[in-house]
Amino acid sequence: MLGRLNHVAIAVPDLNAAIAVYRDTLGAKVSAPQDEPEHGVRVVFVELPNTKVELLGVLGENSPIAGFLERNPQGGIHHICYEVEDILAARDQLKAQGARVLGSGEPKIGAHGKPVLFLHPKDFLGTLVELEQA
Repeated sequence: MLGRLNHVAIAVPDLNAAIAVYRDTLGAKVSAPQDEPEHGVRVVFVELPNTKVELLGVLGENSPIAGFLERNPQGGIHHICYEVEDILAARDQLKAQGARVLGSGEPKIGAHGKPVLFLHPKDFLGTLVELEQA
C-alpha cells in the first residue's frame, strides 16, 4: 500500500526563523510560504534530493498547529507523509483493519494540490500519519 516517503512535517513557533535556519544555516532550497486555510497552516517545503521537509506555521485561531505548539513550545515533528496510489482504496483497507481516519474520512486537498487523509496517531505507534495520493 505505502509508496515513497513524501515528507516529514515539523511544526515551528516562528516560520520565518525556521526558514532562515534551513536556508541560511543548512544551505537548503526552501519554497515560498503558502497558506493552507482549510488545514489551518502556513507551509514551506525544504527540498532535499530524496524527499522534503515541510515546515508548518500557525494560520488562524483554529489552527491544529497552535495546540501542538502549546504542548511543544520549541516545535517538533508533527507528522510523516507517505504516498499511496489510490487514497480511497487505502482508506477503505485501513478502516476495514480498524484504523481510524481523522476528520470526516473524506480526502481534502493538501499543500501539493493532491488528496490527503490523516490517520490517528494511536493506531500508528504514536505517529500522526498523512497519506497523499501520488
